[in-house]
Amino acid sequence: MIEPFAESQVRQSDGSAVISYGISSYGYDLRVSREFKVFTNVFNTVVDPKGFDDKSFVDLETDVCIVPPNSFALARSIEYFRIPRDILTICLGKSTYARCGIIVNVTPFEPEWEGHVTLEISNTTPLPAKIYANEGLAQVLFLQAESPCEVSYRDRKGKYQGQRGITVPRI
Repeated sequence: MIEPFAESQVRQSDGSAVISYGISSYGYDLRVSREFKVFTNVFNTVVDPKGFDDKSFVDLETDVCIVPPNSFALARSIEYFRIPRDILTICLGKSTYARCGIIVNVTPFEPEWEGHVTLEISNTTPLPAKIYANEGLAQVLFLQAESPCEVSYRDRKGKYQGQRGITVPRI
């Protein structure tokens, strides 16, 4: 269901403290990859979910992404998820980031959805904020239904099915 999968909660890597990831009490803490799309206003474009303009952001590949004050970035999970037909997930930002004014927004993973998770990261502070790649960013909680759903995300041929990398809005 999760690849790669950390069977325990990881708090150190190469002897250094990291923002934890892996299995947690009732869920799984996913990691953010090194790929980021940081929003910019250099070209005075308008963010439009019906006509998303690639000039709205700057692509970065880095170990530490700096999100400007009162700004926003997209990223993706390292993990690739395959959600069973009787499971729905809720994904929330980790408290370490939330306590710094960094909000992670992710929509639920519907039954039979699969892909890398596109992560929405908001810096609500008046200061630049650091996001650490290859470390924990959000916790996924798994809710199991008493029976499988009637129509799954796969059945509906959802537009974000099988996404790899950071996926921008689609219509």
